[in-house]
Amino acid sequence: MTDDRQLVRNCLKGQAAAQKELYERFAGLMMGICYRYTKSVTDAEDVLQDGFVKVFRQLHSFRFDGELGAWIRRIMVNTAINYLKKHSGYRAELSFDAHDNLHPVSEEDAELKLTAKELAELIRQLPTGYQTIFNLHAVEGFTHVEIGQMLGISDGTSRSQYARARQLLLSWMEKNEMTKNKLYAGK
Repeated sequence: MTDDRQLVRNCLKGQAAAQKELYERFAGLMMGICYRYTKSVTDAEDVLQDGFVKVFRQLHSFRFDGELGAWIRRIMVNTAINYLKKHSGYRAELSFDAHDNLHPVSEEDAELKLTAKELAELIRQLPTGYQTIFNLHAVEGFTHVEIGQMLGISDGTSRSQYARARQLLLSWMEKNEMTKNKLYAGK
């Protein structure tokens, strides 16, 4: 396996083998990131493809002052956000208004046992606006100011949507745990 610096150089020289290696090295991880922001595998694949087009077009600007994977990840996240903004099916769902029809939220912070896959599925069930902000803040580590700039909202809106998403997830996790306990108890 080629080191990142040499891999980037070879990609910039137009070497197909290097481009394939870069894609294969990062595509799986980046697909997971794209899928976190979309509601279907097909949409995630579209984001992944658009993201890699941007990666190869902008590769000349990578300066090795950070990890290549982190640089690619940021491009994928930005591509996913742009995808959500552009596509009407998501634009309508990328609402930052209160969602009154969602389940009530519990203030308790119960200890819950949930697999990573179960948690990822719960996050995917959030309304698109909540899901996007939750992923950007809790998973990607962006500040609310940065999220506000990315999405064209105030940092206060980002904070409140994150808090609502977090509380909603906790209530769903508690319900999931109660359901599991009932199943195990034979009720």
